[in-house]
Amino acid sequence: MLIVAGADVEGGHHRPGHPERPERIDAVLAGIDDLHLGDDLRVLPPSVAERELLVPVHDGGYLDHLDAFCRTGGGDLDPDTYATSASWAAALRVAGAGLAAVDALRRHGEGVAFVAARPPGHHALADQAYGFCLVNNVAVAAAALRASGERVLVVDWDVHHGNGTQAIFWDDPEVLVVSTHQWPLFPGTGTAREVGGPGARGGTVNVPLPAGATGDVVRRALEEVALPVIERFAPTWVLVSAGFDAHRRDPLGGMDLSAGDFADLARLVAGFAPGPGRLALFLEGGYDLGALRSSVAATLGVLVGATVATEDPTSGGPGAAMVAEATAVRTAALRVAGSDR
Repeated sequence: MLIVAGADVEGGHHRPGHPERPERIDAVLAGIDDLHLGDDLRVLPPSVAERELLVPVHDGGYLDHLDAFCRTGGGDLDPDTYATSASWAAALRVAGAGLAAVDALRRHGEGVAFVAARPPGHHALADQAYGFCLVNNVAVAAAALRASGERVLVVDWDVHHGNGTQAIFWDDPEVLVVSTHQWPLFPGTGTAREVGGPGARGGTVNVPLPAGATGDVVRRALEEVALPVIERFAPTWVLVSAGFDAHRRDPLGGMDLSAGDFADLARLVAGFAPGPGRLALFLEGGYDLGALRSSVAATLGVLVGATVATEDPTSGGPGAAMVAEATAVRTAALRVAGSDR
């Protein structure tokens, strides 16, 4: 069963010519349609997050500023990030979609959820919009789960490092953040030596990879660098910042993945969940519409057992040395934290 949330988020958050555009959701929904799921597809009704559910993640003053900024018509929040008069409402609905998706999985006890909504969220900081992102949607969901006693793993395979998610949970031992991403690239964070704060040393795992990295290198990063940490952490929930801009056709990245690689990554990450109904994916990047459609279909298809024609996985690209470096850093971080036993 596939649970889809957020596809109805209003389209007033839009600026002509900007790569983060409403057509991205059309491409995502086309990819879901390609799976022909019938009764195995459930689309959730609209849901709006209450402001108090954002406060564990975002500074209240920032939320008030964003609301007021949109009420006055919006504008540029930074050189890459904009808001319109509709953006505050859209942000509340995207965050609400994530919370609704998690709640639906809890109620059903089975299936996989996909939050097919925009704007994305993983760059949004506690007190600042950044990198196309207004509210950190995956962090809002992770914080809600954490508040109910869950141990949450966030896996971010977007081509850009999820600096906002990392910063929000930097010193939180109950949320493990794992990221594979191209480096150097915007936002310039996410080195292997960024391993978490003093209260959560080793609770952040970064594997920066070079331009041209292929799917086998990303899988190796998760298996060799992240998996030992994940096994020690023993998550009860897995959330994925599912950006598809590491695809070789994406205009904003330089990695060399195919849609088939995202299927392999999804299969691997699904194995990190402790059981059914504990895996939710959140749309982040992905700006070539054709690549986005095929990558979403491949990713979700493998998770729900639907057959879909897709590209072959890729291999042979650079990055082995960076994986080895990240492995050494991870081992040292766990030793310092007293967890290397």
